[in-house]
Formats: sequence, structure tokens, C-alpha cells
Amino acid sequence: MKYIGFILFTVMTNAAAQLMLKHGMTTLGPLSFAGANPILKIFEIVFSPWVFLGLCTFVISMASHLFVLSKVELSFAYPFLSLAYVAVAVFAYFIFREDLNAWRIAGIAFICVGTVLIAQSGRSGHEDGTKLATAPLQTSEMSK
Repeated sequence: MKYIGFILFTVMTNAAAQLMLKHGMTTLGPLSFAGANPILKIFEIVFSPWVFLGLCTFVISMASHLFVLSKVELSFAYPFLSLAYVAVAVFAYFIFREDLNAWRIAGIAFICVGTVLIAQSGRSGHEDGTKLATAPLQTSEMSK
């Protein structure tokens, strides 16, 4: 549980990147490649300020996630990324006035419950990665 702060940083930067990308694409308007050079259009999208900032934030999120993966089990860390959906849904409701109906709220509740259960599994788990395997698996053992 000592790396939970890094995991949550990864989740929040991932969610922030999504929100920035949405804002950037909203300001660009509907995409149309008709009559335009597709390569130039892609550059226009990528280098628009909010999209570019969102992509940079994704890089930060990925770097943080790589650090987390070097410290904890993948099966513990990865499910926490589902919390990014929770954050995106809530912030999109307030920022972009997107719908947050009963089905979405129920789904968010299930995600939160699942994440809490996974977090509880980390209390007695091997967070530091030092006890993941007692001995390396030999190639001859894999063929059995």
C-alpha cells in the first residue's frame, strides 16, 4: 500500500489527459479529412494546444505507471486505472455537461467497490516485488 500515492497520481494524470484531449477536440470541431492532406490534418490535431498538452500528460502518466509497475504486481496496480473512468465521468459531467445517468452511476459504484477489494488484497500482498517468485522458472519446467 505504500505506492498507492503513485498509483493514484497515474490515475489522475490519465484522467486529466482524457479531459484535455476532449477539450482540444471540442475546440477543433468535427473532424473532416475531405479535401485536406491527412498528414497535415494529423499534425494540426496533434499540435493544437489542448491536444498536445493532453498527449504530454499521457506521457507523464505512462512514466508514473512504469515506476509503479517496477514496484508492485501488475494484477494489483492495473485495476486501479479503472478509477480514471470514474474521475473522467464525474469531471465530464461538471465540465462538459455530459450525461451521468443511473446506469453510469451504478457502473461507477461497481468500479469503486472492485477497486476497494483489489486494494485490500494489497495489504497482505507482495508490494515490493521481492517475493514474487521463489526460484526462476526453468525452460525445461515450462514444457511439462
